[in-house]
Amino acid sequence: MAGGNLVLLRHGESEWNRDGRFTGWRDIPLTARGEEEARAAARTLSARGVFFERAFTSYLRRAVRTLWLVLEESDRMWVAAQTDWRLNERHYGALQGESKTEAAKRFGKEQVFRWRRGYSDAPPAGVCEAPADGRYDGLDAPTSESLAQVEPRVWEFFAERAAPELRAGRNVLIVAHGNSLRALTKRLEGLSPEGTMSLNIETAAPVVYRLRGDLTVAGKDVFAK
Repeated sequence: MAGGNLVLLRHGESEWNRDGRFTGWRDIPLTARGEEEARAAARTLSARGVFFERAFTSYLRRAVRTLWLVLEESDRMWVAAQTDWRLNERHYGALQGESKTEAAKRFGKEQVFRWRRGYSDAPPAGVCEAPADGRYDGLDAPTSESLAQVEPRVWEFFAERAAPELRAGRNVLIVAHGNSLRALTKRLEGLSPEGTMSLNIETAAPVVYRLRGDLTVAGKDVFAK
């Protein structure tokens, strides 16, 4: 028996994507362009006959809003939007809110590149800005993360929540972030830590995996914006 299709989608452009700032766990909204990117991604999937019965996203509004727009544009608002903090972007520590240009001047381009693209390098620790709304109550939230630290939490989510749906033959949409999706892609495709350095997840560009019953990858389609 074949598994379901897995659709991965990075959120649309956020205000800090536009401004070139490190975002991480900061809860930054989409720009108008980001909202249109989300709608365009939905139209792309619908035009290619790619649909989904289950949908997951992070606790961060740029991803949640992207998912809502995709559901609306694709006329699938009956699909419940299920959130999980383990899909959050990596925590960028003390870099959160800082301009990427200014960070390169302060720490050097090579060091910032290793923090952004490397596997094991974590930025300097910062403060976990816990919202007063209680979404992270009881969680030992990080103050900085490398991609290596993001990978276990993302894969734990996948094994617990997405994999059973896929094994049952249902199609699953995951709307998340550049680094949480890089970590998931690494596991799905069996990439080495070095192989993740050149892996870039574009905003609102759908990636569709056709999975076998054991959830190994039978095929992959990338739909550019």
